[in-house]
Amino acid sequence: MTIPKGKLFAIGGNEDKGTDQEPGYEEKNNINFFELQILSRILSEIKGHKESKVEIITSASQIPEEVGEAYVQAFGKLGNKYVTPMHIRKREDTQNPEFAERLKKCDGVMFTGGNQLRLSTIFGGTELLDILHSRYMYEDFLIAGTSAGAMAMSNTMIYQGSSAGALLKGEVKITTGLAFIKDVIIDSHFNKRGRFGRVAQAVACNPGCIGIGLGEDTGVLISDGCHMEVIGSRLVTIVDGHDIQHSNISDLPEGSPISIENLNVHIMTKGNGFDLKARDFKKDVYSTST
Repeated sequence: MTIPKGKLFAIGGNEDKGTDQEPGYEEKNNINFFELQILSRILSEIKGHKESKVEIITSASQIPEEVGEAYVQAFGKLGNKYVTPMHIRKREDTQNPEFAERLKKCDGVMFTGGNQLRLSTIFGGTELLDILHSRYMYEDFLIAGTSAGAMAMSNTMIYQGSSAGALLKGEVKITTGLAFIKDVIIDSHFNKRGRFGRVAQAVACNPGCIGIGLGEDTGVLISDGCHMEVIGSRLVTIVDGHDIQHSNISDLPEGSPISIENLNVHIMTKGNGFDLKARDFKKDVYSTST
C-alpha cells in the first residue's frame, strides 16, 4: 500500500453552520471562533509557513463569503497574507479551470464547516478532487477541514443522525465522503453534541472502521496515513469495532435499539497519539507544548 506523503488535519469545529440541522440545537452565526493555536499548527505543517498559499474551500457553508473572510482575517493575525477563499457553490463550478490551477499551485487547503453532504455531492468524481488526492498522496501537501470539512475526509461519512436517537437502527445515515483516508469515520462537535451513539452505530455497521470523535477546539493531525496526533484543548474519542463479539444490528427492524458487545473506546487529550493501522494508543508521545 502506498503511504501518502501529505498530511490530514481534522478539526472538531466550534459551532455548527448547518451540519445536520439537529433538533434542539440553535443555529448560530458566530464565526469568530477560530483558535489560533490550531491555525498556527496548520501553518507550521505547511511548507513555507507564513508565506504558504492556503486555499479556503467554503463549499459546505451557507454563508461562504463571511466564513471565507473570517479565515483570511484569522490567518492574517498569524502573519500569513496568502490565504484566499475558494467559493465553489455548485457542481458546475468544479469545471472552472481557474479552480484547478489554484489547487495545483497552493501549499494546502482547508475545508470549512457547514453541510458535509454538499462536499461529497459537489466534489465527488471531479477533476478537483483528483488533484487533491494526487497532491496528498505524492507531495508534501496538507488538507485540513473543520466540522463538516473534517467529517467529509474519510471514505465512510456520517451525513445525518440525531444524537437522541443515535442508538436506534437506521437513525444514523452514512454515505461516501471525499476518501482521503480509508477505514475511519469522523464525527465533530462530539462531546458537546453527545454524539457517541452516532459513531457507535456507524462503527457497528462498519466494524473495520475506527471512529474518531473530535471535540471542539480540538483536532487530529494524521501523517503517513496512520499516525495520529491530538492537538487542542479538549478531547478526542476513539471508537474501535475490530473486537466486537456481538451486534444485533443486522437482524433488527428499523427504529429498534441496538446492542453491541466489546466495543473498544479510548479517550485522548493533547500529547496522545494513535496508530490507526495497528489500532494502538500512544501515551504522551508528542510534546504537550503545542
